[in-house]
Formats: sequence, structure tokens, C-alpha cells
Amino acid sequence: MKYSYYPGCSLQATGIAYDKSLRAVFSKLQCELNELDDWNCCGATAYMSVKETVALTISARNLALAEKKGDDLVAPCSGCFAVLNKTRKFMEELPELRQNVSTALREGGLDCRFSVPVRHPLEVIINDVGIERVVKASKYSIEDFKPACYYGCQIVRPDQAVLEDTEFPMSLDALFEALGAHPVDYPPKVRCCGGMLAATYEDAAIKLCHELLEWAESSGANCIAVTCPLCQANLDTMTERVNSTMGTRYHFPVLFFTQILGLALGCSAKEVGLEHNIIQSDFVKKLPKAAMKV
Repeated sequence: MKYSYYPGCSLQATGIAYDKSLRAVFSKLQCELNELDDWNCCGATAYMSVKETVALTISARNLALAEKKGDDLVAPCSGCFAVLNKTRKFMEELPELRQNVSTALREGGLDCRFSVPVRHPLEVIINDVGIERVVKASKYSIEDFKPACYYGCQIVRPDQAVLEDTEFPMSLDALFEALGAHPVDYPPKVRCCGGMLAATYEDAAIKLCHELLEWAESSGANCIAVTCPLCQANLDTMTERVNSTMGTRYHFPVLFFTQILGLALGCSAKEVGLEHNIIQSDFVKKLPKAAMKV
């Protein structure tokens, strides 16, 4: 299986652990991941409301580059996944806008039919690889993990990464359970973490993160598994602010789902980028050496 890879800006910075662990996981599963040459920022979700045609054009440029390769495009960042899919949808439904974007692309020597599917790595692992094959490839038990599986807002709506209940998706839970983990019942799994409010209205972001952490604690989780670099950054960096503001003592490692999956597949802590996580935990760090062979 071969895929084009659009890491996006976050995975080159705060989400570098996502990039490392995703590459490691795909390698272990014998899935070829080829990073797009000369990719650019997708424009993020905010730019659409500022300069729509320009925002769509810079997003479409990445789709044009992927179309040259011909393979499905994997976009791990939830924001990038949403924006790239939104661009494809707009180009299919709005001919005048498509003409303007296509004209701009031609000025840069590119053409695009907007035919390449944009996919989230969770969906690729579930549908292309399959849980059974992942379990066969696993090397270590992750039975010590009791994750609160947190999907966030953008891979369940409006374009679903995995076709399931948008209010209560369970694919990530099913994957971890098959690998021996014990996902907890986590009702707020698609609630917003606050997104960019952490930089603009911190009080609102603290409140939203507090609710997610409170649910994790009440559910008996010992870590939170995320699918989005912004969600990970918010929960990982805001925990201390939540504790100081709310008088709580939350201490959950906030791990990319690919970090946990990578450990199960036999990757080292370094290979999945555990050193980049702010909140650390002994049970996570000792896993690659001490876990029981499956």
C-alpha cells in the first residue's frame, strides 16, 4: 500500500511526535508514505473566512501536487484534513469558484481535477490495513493503557474520516481494545478542546479543557489518546493552567494515537517521539522494555 503524505505545518513543530510516530507505524505496517515535494500550508481553518479564493487556491495547490503522484493523500492533522476535503467539495459544487482557483493554479504551472481522496491515517489503518492485520503485527501488550479516546471535532464532521456515529465514534476504541488496552467510556470524545481559543480567549479554552480532563478522570483513564495536533497541544500544555485555575490535580499523558499504536507494534519510545510530550508517565516510558510479548 502506497500513499502520498501531507504532514502540514503542525507536524513540523508542536506535533512532531505525531509525524515521527505516524511514519514509524506506517513503516511497521508496510505502508509506504511519500511526503509531497514542496507542499505548502493548507491555510488552516481561519483563512477561509478572510480570503476565500486565495485560501482555496493554496489548499488546492497541495491537491494538485498529490494528483501528480496519483496516490491517496494522507493528512494526519484534523485541520488540514478538514480544509483539504472542504476545498475538494467546494471545487465540485461551485463551478465559478473552481474556475477562479484553476486559473490561479495554471499561473503556477499546475492543473487539478480534484480527484485524489484526502484521508486520515486512522481511517487508512482501520479500512486498508484492518484491525486483524494490526494485531498480527503487534509485538507488545498495551494492557496497562486505559485511554480516553478523544477524536475531537474535525475528523467526524462535516467530512467523516471513518464512517461511523458522528457523536460517538468507536473505531479508535475498537483498535486499542483489540491490542489489549482498556479504553474507558468517554462521552465527550467529539467535544471541542477550544482550538485556537488558547491564544485568544484563554479562559474559555481552560474551561473546555477542564471538562475533557474531568471526564477522563471520572472515567478512570490513565491517558488521553488524540487524533489531532492542536487537541494534543491544548490538552498537554493547558493541563497546568487548568490545575492552577480550577484547583485540580490532573496528570494525564496526552498521546497521539499513533504513539500508543507504535509502542504496541514494537517501536521504541524515541521512535514514537515520547520525549516531545510535556506530561510524562512511568507506565508509558517503561512499556517498550517491560511489556509482555503478545
